Formats: sequence, structure tokens, C-alpha cells
Amino acid sequence: MTAVALTVAAFDDLPATRAEELLREVCSAPRWARQVVAGRPYGRLAALQRAAAAALTEDDLDAALAGHPRIGDRSAQGTARREQGAVAAAPAQVLDALAEGNRAYEERFGHVYLVCASGRDAEDLLATLRARLRNDPATERRVALAELAAINRLRLGRVFGA
Repeated sequence: MTAVALTVAAFDDLPATRAEELLREVCSAPRWARQVVAGRPYGRLAALQRAAAAALTEDDLDAALAGHPRIGDRSAQGTARREQGAVAAAPAQVLDALAEGNRAYEERFGHVYLVCASGRDAEDLLATLRARLRNDPATERRVALAELAAINRLRLGRVFGA
């Protein structure tokens, strides 16, 4: 993720290709990034966040999931590592349970367990994972999409200095 916070006004003025690159650091879904860029100017963070949420569709989910590490993955880098910071301090048995839960989730749904992890500890994320394993696939895709929207909102806030 970009090291220097930008203003939304500066984002509005970026060339489209650079603006899309910046957004793909937030969410790796190219169609979503193109649509958000096409909606400029936004002027304010809240307007950008609303547009970003509205632009996100289930069609973006698979591309976005490909850009997310597993919850509890010690090799996570950058933004994901920071967002999962509380997980790193979890006891080994909780991390092992998360790894087992991740495997069961991926087997059931065919993609990584996506959850807005910022500020949440490993036990909470594990409980959420176990609850979501009871969802049917269509429900789980809707839940994952809502979690992605929450992640994008937080990340946009960090990029644009909120």
C-alpha cells in the first residue's frame, strides 16, 4: 500500500492508469478499480468510500480473494500483516485451529476465508470462521463480499489519510 497518504482531490487528478494501480493496492479486483476510477471526481473520502462500496459486485470477489492471504498466515505482508496483527500473538493451539479451519473453509467454499480482521483477535476470527462454515455457498459469497467492502473502506481510509 502506498506509504504516503494522498488527498482524495489528488486522487481525482491522477491519470486513470495510476489511479487504478493505487486502487488495486486496496483491492486486487481490476473491474472494481476501473469502475471507481471512472466515477471520479469524488472530492471527499466519504464519497469515494460510498462509490467504492457501490461499485463492488460478486463478479469482483474471486479476483479480490486471490489478493488476500489466509487469516493467521505468518507470511502475510504489508497491509494484510498489519490488519492481522492481533492474530500473530495468539497461542499456538489457536493458530493451529485457524489453519485447520482455513483448510476446511477452502475445501467447502473453494476460496480463502475473507474477514475484516482489523482490530480483532485470533479467537474472535476463529469463532467467526467456524460460524461461517455453516453457511451455504451462496450466503457465504454474500458475506465475503460484505467483508471485502468493509476491508476496502478501511484501506481507503488509510490511503487517504483518515
